[in-house]
Amino acid sequence: MPINLSKGQKVDLTKGNPSLKNVMVGLGWDVNAFDGADFDLDASVFMAGDNGKCPTEKEFIFYGNLEHASGAVKHMGDNRTGAGEGDDEQILIDLTKIPANISKIAFTVTIYDSEARKQNFGQVSNAYIRIVDEDTQTELIHYDLGEDFSIETAIVAGELYKHNGNWKFNAIGSGFQGGLAALCGHYGIEVA
Repeated sequence: MPINLSKGQKVDLTKGNPSLKNVMVGLGWDVNAFDGADFDLDASVFMAGDNGKCPTEKEFIFYGNLEHASGAVKHMGDNRTGAGEGDDEQILIDLTKIPANISKIAFTVTIYDSEARKQNFGQVSNAYIRIVDEDTQTELIHYDLGEDFSIETAIVAGELYKHNGNWKFNAIGSGFQGGLAALCGHYGIEVA
């Protein structure tokens, strides 16, 4: 039975499960069918240090950079429709390969071209993030983001973070205006 989290809740991943190595982070959502234009939501990952910033742009994993050089984070590719059941996008994490200078891995979702299409997370429902132990296919954590968003075009769903040598998960669920550029700025990535 997975642990269902609420916003702001933190839970240990590796302390009670020291053999946990490979996790799959699944993100899913539904878009309101009556809104006309196609929605393209994108999951991205920011691998940050203790200062909350990415050391270089190589620690920004998204549809244009699917895998970190360490092999620690691998994005399974862009789903452009969000149709159907189950995860819309998935990210594989190998906890044993995360570089020593990385202490936070943030999972975000943005709406592609949201400004031109006049779209925001008020038009998205049933968004969630979940963590699955890849080796046992057991869902460990499930966090439903709720419907708290109206004008935001980017959300930080949650983050894995290192605390006293163990990996924990924090259910963040905070929204940003300004889409992917705002998130990049937040994590210290310069955008053209």
